[in-house]
Amino acid sequence: MTDAGPAPTAEAYDRHAGRYAAQLADAFVCFAGVMPKMRTLDVGCGPGALALRLAAIVGAERVAAVDPSTPYVEACRQRLAGADVRVATAEDLPFDDASFQAVLAQLVIQVLTEPRRAVTELTRVAAPGAILATCVWDSRGGMPLLEAFFESARSVDPGGAWRAGRDQENPWCTREGLRELWTSGGLQAVETSELRATASYEDADDAWWSFAAGVGTTGAYCRSLRADHRAALRQEFFRRLGSPTQPFELTSRAWAVRGRARGAQP
Repeated sequence: MTDAGPAPTAEAYDRHAGRYAAQLADAFVCFAGVMPKMRTLDVGCGPGALALRLAAIVGAERVAAVDPSTPYVEACRQRLAGADVRVATAEDLPFDDASFQAVLAQLVIQVLTEPRRAVTELTRVAAPGAILATCVWDSRGGMPLLEAFFESARSVDPGGAWRAGRDQENPWCTREGLRELWTSGGLQAVETSELRATASYEDADDAWWSFAAGVGTTGAYCRSLRADHRAALRQEFFRRLGSPTQPFELTSRAWAVRGRARGAQP
C-alpha cells in the first residue's frame, strides 16, 4: 500500500498490504515481461511476495532481493531458500554493475526519500537492454480501503487528517509521474499500464485491524488519536465500507511502468 512508516512484522504485513501482494505480483511480473533464465532483482522485497513469483519463473538461484528491514529480509529468506536476500536500500544496492536482466520494485518508489537516485541505482545494476519496472498503488481513488480511511479521517479530524492521506499528493503515485521518472532516468521503450489486485476480508473489523494495530503511516496516525476520536474514526470507516459483517472483497488499482536499460538486449 502507499503507506510508509515503521516496517511492521512480516505477519502484520501479510494482513495489511500483503493481502494484495501476491496477486499484484502476478500481474506485475506479467506486465514487466520476466522470462525464464533471467537473473532478477526484487528491490524492496518485504516478506517476499514478488520474489516468490520471480522464483517460480526463473528459479530461486536466479533471484536476488533487498529490503532495509532486517525482519523482512529474514522472512523472505525463510520463504525462499536459495535466493540471495540482503539488507540494503534502493538507493545503495550491494551488487556489481550490469548484474541483472530484470530489476523490479513493487510498492517501493513512493516511500523512498530519493527516488531519482534509486532509479540511477536500479539502472546501474541492470545489464544492457535489461527490463526495469516498478508499480505503486493509485492513491487518488484507486484503493477503496485507504480511500475509506482517508475520508473518515478528514471527517473526524479535519486539522490532522493530512497525516493519514499525504500519499495522495505523492507525484510517483500517478501514471504520468512514473512515466516521467523512468524517462528522465534514461530508460528506453517506456510503457505504463494499470494493474489490479483483490483482497478478501472477513468483516469490517478485519479491514480495520491494520489501522488499529498501528501498521504504516495510517496506523501510526490512528494510534496517535485520542480514544474517543479513534472510536469515531472506526465508526465512520465502518459506515463508509457499508459495515459488512460477512466476508467481502476489495479490488485496488496500481500504476506500473517498465522500460529498458540502454544498450543491446542481454
